[in-house]
Amino acid sequence: MVGISCHGAVCHGDALFRMQSYGFISGVPNFFFVARIKKRVLCADTPSAFRKFAQYLTIYSNILYYMGGFFGTVSRIDCVADLFYGTDYNSHLGTRRGGLATYNAQERTFTRSIHNLESSYFRTKFEPTLSRFAGATSGIGVISDTDAQPLVLNSHLGRFAIVTVAKIQNVAELEKQLLDQNMHFTELSSGKTNPTELIALLLIQGKTFADGIDNVFRHIQGSCSILLLTEDGIIAARDSWGRTPIVIGKKNGAYAATSESTAFPNLDFTTERYLGPGEIVRLRPEGIEQLREPRKQMQVCSFLWVYYGFPTSTYEGRNVEEMRYENGRIMAAEDDTEVDCVCGIPDSGVGMALGYAAGMGKPYQRAISKYTPTWPRSFTPANQSMRSLVAKMKLIPNRDMLRDKRVLFCDDSIVRGTQLRDNVSVLFDDGAREVHMRIACPPLIYGCPYIGFTSSKSDMELITRRIINDFEGDPNKNLERYATTDSPEYQRMVEEIRRRLGLTSLRFNKLEMLVQAIGLPKCKLCTHCFDGTGCCGCNE
Repeated sequence: MVGISCHGAVCHGDALFRMQSYGFISGVPNFFFVARIKKRVLCADTPSAFRKFAQYLTIYSNILYYMGGFFGTVSRIDCVADLFYGTDYNSHLGTRRGGLATYNAQERTFTRSIHNLESSYFRTKFEPTLSRFAGATSGIGVISDTDAQPLVLNSHLGRFAIVTVAKIQNVAELEKQLLDQNMHFTELSSGKTNPTELIALLLIQGKTFADGIDNVFRHIQGSCSILLLTEDGIIAARDSWGRTPIVIGKKNGAYAATSESTAFPNLDFTTERYLGPGEIVRLRPEGIEQLREPRKQMQVCSFLWVYYGFPTSTYEGRNVEEMRYENGRIMAAEDDTEVDCVCGIPDSGVGMALGYAAGMGKPYQRAISKYTPTWPRSFTPANQSMRSLVAKMKLIPNRDMLRDKRVLFCDDSIVRGTQLRDNVSVLFDDGAREVHMRIACPPLIYGCPYIGFTSSKSDMELITRRIINDFEGDPNKNLERYATTDSPEYQRMVEEIRRRLGLTSLRFNKLEMLVQAIGLPKCKLCTHCFDGTGCCGCNE
């Protein structure tokens, strides 16, 4: 186990983990685990208890991943079931909090519920109390890793509930401006201003909802997509640069808006269209009213397809799994490495690996599998020892398929590199003769100021920046050269990453190949984390 040794302990923040061995029982090591997490003591001395401990550990390890997704629907009939399951289909985008808000038109009442998801799952928390929402014909839901949502407000615009998917860089500045205007904040998240409340206060400064949303877009630095539940339907507003998606669905007597089109098929919705950047619409059971036309310029996040999109989701008309397969196939066309098989690192590396195997004419084999019963998809923990433990626990190598083979693995990205280094060591220990790694995107050179796809708090957490600092004595020197594929600086950096990770070979995707696989013009994609550029390749 990485990060924990027998008769030892690991401490980080407010968590302590201890493992002690008490010999063997029927030939099986008998381990006793003790964990103190947020002043709560957990013990595990049986296999079933350990599985529960591991599940809790997974959830705890996810809490600092800043992402989220939402779902809203308006219908002629009760919409609670659609709202519940539609929101749950965004659960892969966050693990910290979940919330629902509904409007009952007959009783003219809003109902709201928010639950902490750090020790359980969305369905488990909300299913027992769904009856309290009965009779509602419209509602919004959110999975959030940043703040408690939805919020319900009464203003000169009327009563409304709000959910957001946002990353705001200038919260402190906006907070001061609003306080100087004698406004106040009532919602705090972990002792800090709730970003969704800040957005709501900017919104109610407008003369209309659309005007207020425009005011939000003018003031925030970062990204922000919004769903508003009003007494007259749902208002959906996509981020002004389109960095995060909103997809509109339709079925008989109902409309829906969501971050993930994955929410639609099992609820019998069909995709109606994708909102454009900055576009604002109002959804009613009988149709869609456009309140603001979309902007022409777009910077949709390319990492939607690379990493955090669910395989069955589609953004801008491009399906995630199709893109990942094509991405691997295109990359494989330039790869003449001699290998015995191709394997994807679950989950987001699988689609790419299937395409890579097809492109190379090699068999796809599951040399690594994820133990899904107790280890659902987990986001990057903030602490290194936790990251190592999660990576070790959830992925299980297949020694029989690894033994004496030259295996080419596909993964979505390399952020810090620590997990991958530990995994590579295990693969060799389990008998692999060669371990080749292919990465779906170019090296991550720049931190993302727009979407929190990692918990990194500094660019120095990126393995690329640490290597650049070692080479140049300055982590910010010659970044453009290191971001240029096949430049001497780029080749030196990639070779050093390969050496540090202990790989037989390492290749990153080229930016032009990634753009080709996505199928949108480069100027419509945000590739800031790869090359530091914005619209049409110009520095922002």
